[in-house]
Order: sequence, then structure tokens, then C-alpha cells
Amino acid sequence: MFGLPRTTAVDKRIPKRKFYEKIPISPALKRDFIEQIRNVYWRNKIAAATVNVAAGATVTEVEVFEIELSGGALNEELLRQIDREIPYHIVFALEYGERHQLWISYKEPAAAGRVAFKVENCYHTDWLREDDFSLKIEGLDLDAVYENFVRQIAGNALRRGRDAAESLKRSVERETRRRRLEKQIDALENKIRREKQLNRRVEMNAKLKQLKNKTEVS
Repeated sequence: MFGLPRTTAVDKRIPKRKFYEKIPISPALKRDFIEQIRNVYWRNKIAAATVNVAAGATVTEVEVFEIELSGGALNEELLRQIDREIPYHIVFALEYGERHQLWISYKEPAAAGRVAFKVENCYHTDWLREDDFSLKIEGLDLDAVYENFVRQIAGNALRRGRDAAESLKRSVERETRRRRLEKQIDALENKIRREKQLNRRVEMNAKLKQLKNKTEVS
């Protein structure tokens, strides 16, 4: 699948109930799981035993789960919850109408508590035919392979800054700041459109310009 080596193929259907019975989810999320997901397949297992790459300090396996959707939408929180609970790194391949959308999250081991990981930003491709995208296994260990998967799927959303050797963690932090700034800009633009007083509009436009300047250097 997606150009991955045949040695990584698993191609095993996983009953949906194994997810929502073993992973603690709210009644609302369980309903979304049942209604929005038709089937789940474990397509690939990328590990030291299946590819010629050493295990990483953090990443020991990367699983590829194909999720066949009942409709064209999926509650993103379902993917986040699965990602938090399963103690492996995961690439999700959503499938609907012969098109796929790859999802992946940047996550770190949870410092404490029940969940396996702290899930940060999620990234995804556009909807594509399976042949239009390939996951390239790049790196000397699985830590590097997974980081490169994140960058491949995120695309321009995680472009490196001025430092060509910028770490994935730094790229994610910078992209998180950009997202936060864009939300502030959207909120401020809405306020400006509603504001009637000229002096307040001038003040807010000055603040808006400052925020936009920050996005250009972030």
C-alpha cells in the first residue's frame, strides 16, 4: 500500500468493536465510530523485522491502518483517541470512493497517566488516488522514518524555516505558533468588520498588521 515494501504487508481486517470496547471513548464518540467507519484494516507493519532499518529510541513500529468510511467525513477526535491509546506510531489511510487521505500526528510519549502518547497537531494529505502518493522509507532508524512520514504527509504545512536542518519538533512548534496567530488574525478581522468607531478600527488595524508581520517571520 502506498508503495511500501511487500515485506511490511499485514492486510488483516480488525473488527471495529476491538477499538471502541478496549479504548475508552465517550458515548458520542462511540456513536461516531459506529456510524462513520465501515471497516478497519491493518495494512502494514513497519519495524526492524520487516524493513532494513534499526529500531528507534522512541519509535519501535509504525502501523498503517486503512479506515473505510461510510461517508465522506470522519470526526478527527476518533483518530486522536486511537493515537493516544495504542502504544505504536500510526499512519491512518482514510478510504472513501476509491480515494485516500493520509493522516498522521506529531506525538510524544506521555509523561504520566494512562494514555501512551501525548498527541499534538494532526496533518493530512488531500484526497488522492492510492497510486498518486507513495510513502518513502527514509532514515537510518525508525525515529527518522516516522519523522519523514510526518513531513511527507504534512507537506508545506511543516516546511522547514531558514535552518535546513531544523528538527521536526521545532517545525511543529513553529507551525503551531502560526496556527495560533492565524486564529487571532481571523478573530480580529471579524471584530474590525463589526466595529463602528473609526478610532477603534484604526487601533485594531494596527494590531492586525503586527500579527500579520509575525506570521511572515514565523
